[in-house]
Amino acid sequence: MTLHTTVERAQRLKQLHAQHQPLVLPTVWDVWSARTAVAAGFPALTIGSHPLADSRGTDDHEGQTFEEVIGAVTPIIAAVDVPVSVDLEAGYGQKPADLVAGLVEAGGAGLNIEDTVHSDGGRVRSTQEHAAFVAGLRAAADDAGVPLWVNGRTDLFLHAQDAAGVLDEAIERLRALEQAGADSVYPVGIQDDDELLTAVTGAVGVPVNSTAHPVKHDLERFRRLGVGRVTYGPLLQFALTDSMKDMLRAWAP
Repeated sequence: MTLHTTVERAQRLKQLHAQHQPLVLPTVWDVWSARTAVAAGFPALTIGSHPLADSRGTDDHEGQTFEEVIGAVTPIIAAVDVPVSVDLEAGYGQKPADLVAGLVEAGGAGLNIEDTVHSDGGRVRSTQEHAAFVAGLRAAADDAGVPLWVNGRTDLFLHAQDAAGVLDEAIERLRALEQAGADSVYPVGIQDDDELLTAVTGAVGVPVNSTAHPVKHDLERFRRLGVGRVTYGPLLQFALTDSMKDMLRAWAP
């Protein structure tokens, strides 16, 4: 894929975020799922680390190297004519500039970056550290001349025994990510809590990403709560797994 095409796709992804409230990005993991989602009418996609790892027989939480991930996502991105964002977990121990270079080479239009550092025992980056990493990604994308969409994720709610108890800290972190150049922010683990979602969407000036289940959740609810972006994480693959089991059960010996 040419650099010109990658830039155009990144620009298109930005436009789509402005046009849709929320923008739904089906989370895909291979060429088949990507082409199927585009055929269903979606103008952009995201590749999730968990479903990608499952499809390749490896583990999530950076069970693949960065080089392996880039090798896997490149043919997926090339197989469709819409912008594709890629979940890069916590960065696979790479520097921001190296992440951006690899993603741009693959034709990616955006990325997701989280604060749980799997390559360092699963520790969680501090607010300042995670914001600095996002700032590095933004600077590297600017240097490359590609307006990559950066989705800054935090796992503070996910790790907390009491999600409401870390709301203030999470908001502080999400605001820091916004100031560092994140185009959207992603507080994982609160998709079923209306109060927490409302608090977060009201506290930042960029789109808030929420995980959704394609069957169990309702798009209008997310719109009402102010969510600006929806992705499925591993939940689309989980839903298809359940459907496949139901279809095949009658044929099993």
